[in-house]
Amino acid sequence: MKLLAIEAVQYRTYFQARYRQVVDLGVDVHVLNGIGTEDFWPADRYRVAGSKHVDDIVAAAREWHAQEDFDGVFTFSEFGVMAVAHVAEALGLPTIGVEAARTSRNKFLMRQAHEEHKAPHARYRFVSTVDEAAAAAEEFGYPVILKPTLGAASSFVFRLDDAGELCERFATAAEGITEAALFQLEADGMDVGPSGLLIESFLDGNEYLIEAVAWDGEVHLGSVVDRVTVEGATFDDDVHHAPTSLSGPQLARVHQAVKAAAHAQGLKRCAMHAEVRFHGDEPYILEIAARPGGGGLDHMARLSAGFCPIRATADVAAGQRPDVDGYTPTGTHTAAMCLISGPGEIRSISVPAEVEESDRLFFFNVTAKPGDLIKRPPEGNSILGFLGATGTSLEDAMNTATELANKIEVSLS
Repeated sequence: MKLLAIEAVQYRTYFQARYRQVVDLGVDVHVLNGIGTEDFWPADRYRVAGSKHVDDIVAAAREWHAQEDFDGVFTFSEFGVMAVAHVAEALGLPTIGVEAARTSRNKFLMRQAHEEHKAPHARYRFVSTVDEAAAAAEEFGYPVILKPTLGAASSFVFRLDDAGELCERFATAAEGITEAALFQLEADGMDVGPSGLLIESFLDGNEYLIEAVAWDGEVHLGSVVDRVTVEGATFDDDVHHAPTSLSGPQLARVHQAVKAAAHAQGLKRCAMHAEVRFHGDEPYILEIAARPGGGGLDHMARLSAGFCPIRATADVAAGQRPDVDGYTPTGTHTAAMCLISGPGEIRSISVPAEVEESDRLFFFNVTAKPGDLIKRPPEGNSILGFLGATGTSLEDAMNTATELANKIEVSLS
């Protein structure tokens, strides 16, 4: 199998480890970056288009495809979903299609699709001004959620408890979605739908992260992970546990909600990441992304549920049905977290040997490096990396992950 991975703008070295996972599955991975560094991937399987415009990326992919005859195109980046759909359509390769990609990329279009097809979702309103946001918040009742239509990694997603917070956070988010570096990773020249902000009604229950596959009318849950952190106003404290604590009847309702939303978004053949939050006793869809979840969720899926989202992504890209029939916990407990520091420019990151060599770690990846600027909410949502540990129980795994994370020392200027 020969696959082409695409980033319109290379996001540092963030996705390298995942590309290597695909290689480890026996796949010949070629990488095309619209804009990127020259040494990102082995030279004989790497090209830089020199432009982030989708037409230039498509042209570079078409030229390369004529030489290599790729079996499929894929991305692990939320900002690459639309570009991959354009490239796959142009090359005649398996794809979810540009329309489904746009609906799955843009939260406003996603919500409209959920509403039309009666998939459970929060109340929402697209807002262009702080006055429109305030009016929607008054209608829904505080607290409310403010989020970008074209966001990723929870950047500029805020819980607002009153009108004062709304005024402050709206200005920050409105500026951030136009100027923050993360929001410059999308390819140019595409219709991505309305770019702006949403106000959504608050869902007061627990949150769950799901890796799943849509295939010809069916939706199969591969992994279900609990978000177990005590959250603040900025949703930046990601700590996760698997296997899930959901009961059988709750899982069945979650499955139906995810299936309804996937169908609403037009996802017929897709490896996907769903986020679900309960309100009362019912699950509601926060989003379904047309790509696997980030961080260590793929490792958690393999260990806690025997499902590999990376393999599923490669299979779907090549038009092959992934090996998944339903969620089956293995009994192994896992806990994973984002590594977070204060804001500032990184001087040094010190990782002691007892952390790197721990046999309890199943995932450890420092994605930041000296010289990087760390921005924390409300200005941004930069992280240092990810860490995950196994255990005999939720408490055991969580304690181990926390203990190891606390040993990592970061110096900031």
